[in-house]
Amino acid sequence: MQHFINVLLNGITQGIVIAAFALALVLIFRSTRIVNFAQGSQAMFTTYIALTLMNNDFPYWVAFLGALAAGFIIGAVLERVVIRPLEGGMELNIVIATLGLYVAIQALAAILFGSDYKSFSSPVGVQGFQVGDLNLALTPTSIFVICTVGVVVVGLTLLFQKTQLGLTMRAAAFDGEVSRILGVRVSHLLTFGWALAGLVGSVAGILVATGSFIYPSYMESLIAFGFIAAVIGGLDSPIGAVVGGLILGIVNSLVSGYLAPGLVTIGAFVVLIAVLLLKPGGLFSSTQARRV
Repeated sequence: MQHFINVLLNGITQGIVIAAFALALVLIFRSTRIVNFAQGSQAMFTTYIALTLMNNDFPYWVAFLGALAAGFIIGAVLERVVIRPLEGGMELNIVIATLGLYVAIQALAAILFGSDYKSFSSPVGVQGFQVGDLNLALTPTSIFVICTVGVVVVGLTLLFQKTQLGLTMRAAAFDGEVSRILGVRVSHLLTFGWALAGLVGSVAGILVATGSFIYPSYMESLIAFGFIAAVIGGLDSPIGAVVGGLILGIVNSLVSGYLAPGLVTIGAFVVLIAVLLLKPGGLFSSTQARRV
């Protein structure tokens, strides 16, 4: 019983981290209808910025906010400098550009920060709780991760459903020409969408690093699982990203805990295929939305 409980708790924690990254992907797609393959490299780079601040005696929370600010700025700059000139051409050009950014940012991080493993401390404990005779795979760091992602989910849901800015961003993404005719400054909204996604991606990068080690390619597995989770939930649904992340995290933990760690990737793709066969648009996305 203890093993099952720990496997489940570990899956929930993994799923929450996957969900955080999937949220960043959903933000880009929801506001620009673009899938950003460089999102993981952006998150990795801002995590290194946070670590640099911490190594220079800045508190964890100052470094955390510094990484979020860096993620916001990097997202805006990339949209203006790299993505904006490619708009109006083939959509494949933007996809290739984001893949190029993925490689370039990772290489830049290796040059600036080195390729060695570096410890990233946690602001809270990493020792698991004990309930009676049970040693739970649940730590204060896990609770911190869960609560942080919860705040992000609530904030994004309120932004897109309850604010004029969020509704305008969605309208501009679905039909930019009509939005321009109505006086909406679409270019500014697209930049803000990339910036906001960069900020959320930075949250994911820090959460997966907290209490662990980082190196230039430490986000690679999370990138793959984040894309799968976003597609499972529906690329235009923040709630779907969270549900998809939780499903994937629990499945991955069950496969690793009861079968073999080497089968985790296969298990993830089996879940993806099963969901797409039942609902091609994802669990929380309508077919109409996905065709746009």
